[in-house]
Amino acid sequence: MNCILPPHILNALLDSDDQEIRRTAVATLTSTSRLRGERIARAIAAVAAPAGGRRTISDCHHIKVLSQATVERGEDDPPTADPSVNAAFDGLGTTRDFYWEILQRNSIDGKGMRLNGYVHYGQKFNNAFWDSREMVFGDGDGRIFSDFTGSLDVIAHELTHGVTEHTAGLDYHNQSGALNESISDVFGSVVKQWKLGQTADQADWLIGPEIFTPGIEADALRSMKAPGTAYDTPLLGGKDPQPDRMSKFVHLPDTDEDDNGGVHINSGIPNKAFYLVATGIGGNSWGAPAIIWYESLKASSADTVFQEFADTTFAKAGQLYGTGSPEQQAVFAAWQGVEITITGASPLSMRLSAGAASNGNGTAAAVLPSRVDELAGQIKALTKEVNGLRKARA
Repeated sequence: MNCILPPHILNALLDSDDQEIRRTAVATLTSTSRLRGERIARAIAAVAAPAGGRRTISDCHHIKVLSQATVERGEDDPPTADPSVNAAFDGLGTTRDFYWEILQRNSIDGKGMRLNGYVHYGQKFNNAFWDSREMVFGDGDGRIFSDFTGSLDVIAHELTHGVTEHTAGLDYHNQSGALNESISDVFGSVVKQWKLGQTADQADWLIGPEIFTPGIEADALRSMKAPGTAYDTPLLGGKDPQPDRMSKFVHLPDTDEDDNGGVHINSGIPNKAFYLVATGIGGNSWGAPAIIWYESLKASSADTVFQEFADTTFAKAGQLYGTGSPEQQAVFAAWQGVEITITGASPLSMRLSAGAASNGNGTAAAVLPSRVDELAGQIKALTKEVNGLRKARA
């Protein structure tokens, strides 16, 4: 089961001096553990129900038994008096429309899967999750977290776990799990930017800024632009632990208590890479950047790690936009920016490819003579400098 709140935040709340905060954290963690087991059983028995992504939103009435929830709004129904129902309905619809209009994907499974949402789950439940069949929202405790239906990027994040499940099926632990989380953050942010009509430079690149109550000193759950800066408060366990490059990769045990090897933590590295790609290319993130990432997701497998995904994005950028194209150069530079070097590529080879592309020639041979002359000139100048130093020492 994929939840928006990582275990390290919920665990930090267990250490609070406030009894009510501790109580809600325990209830959330207990429910999450129970639901994880249910999710495995449900996934085994699940049968796709093609419906063109039609939406149904149900009200749990603050209990935790989905079968007892009542349907409040269907695809063709008008808005209700419940803001949570309407927000969930709109969020599911916006995400569905993005995947269809931008990526030509028919709902979560690509086959028109029905989108079921459940609101008011449990009492003060501090989380939102996708369980392979539906989207479930807690109301938050009202002190730290607010209604989880209020954040479009959270909704798109969770639904994207479903997309990943039906494409690469990235294993939810260690690097493949962190990549799984990152893909959800990427498309969570991209869907929000698409809805708001923002360019990559205008976007905040924050995940879940709306889920914190006004009194909490936290910008968001995560920052894709600057991983490790989303919050810094003892209430949430101190400083945001996300790294922004491979030399800061956090090695954790592959257990539930340690976030399956830090999947919500190390996702900061590929998150930063996508941010760098989007701003490096410029314009709208839902253009070339999102297409490259989506095609790379479809070309990945369950055990894909960061290096393999980086190599795939580089290859896809070349296939889609041309070898040495600005898009491929941006992908190369972005992964370099998080200390991952594309296999078989180098800055020099990228300059040669870029020069060939700019000359309208598909090979580096068109610009090789000028590059050789340039290097020869640099060697000549260096030789002259060395000879001068030798004479000075003599």
